[in-house]
Amino acid sequence: MTTVSITGAIGADDAALARSIERLLTAGIGITALAIDQIDHAADLTLPQWRVLVIASGTTHGLRVGELAAHLGVTVPSASRIVRRVESKGLVTATRADHDRRTTIVRATRVGSELVEAVVGRRRELIGLALRDRPRDEDEDPVAMLESLAGRLTRYA
Repeated sequence: MTTVSITGAIGADDAALARSIERLLTAGIGITALAIDQIDHAADLTLPQWRVLVIASGTTHGLRVGELAAHLGVTVPSASRIVRRVESKGLVTATRADHDRRTTIVRATRVGSELVEAVVGRRRELIGLALRDRPRDEDEDPVAMLESLAGRLTRYA
């Protein structure tokens, strides 16, 4: 396995910022997992199932399983398996397209959309708790701000 030095590709300041953003994103995954665990009817969702639900709820007309697979970075059969699991929970529907019976369209149900709203709302509450305690002087340095925020988020995740 080859490792790439981020400082070789960008300057040291940008590398520090990139590491801080990566830490923030990792903390965000933890906060999302915690929010899912804290919301009734969501606690048994895996993160891949959550992603399917979020992507499906972000469309008004639904999306093809192939499009969903591309968003998830998985094969169509893998996406289909995840969709079936989420569908069994009543959070999405997977129906054949009228114009092409080979195509399956995935849509969030009303219950699924409400669940997304509840989890996102709880995640925002948790982020708000982390932001509440931030020192005012960190707003001047973006790296310090992101590092500090990631550290505070990690306490909740």
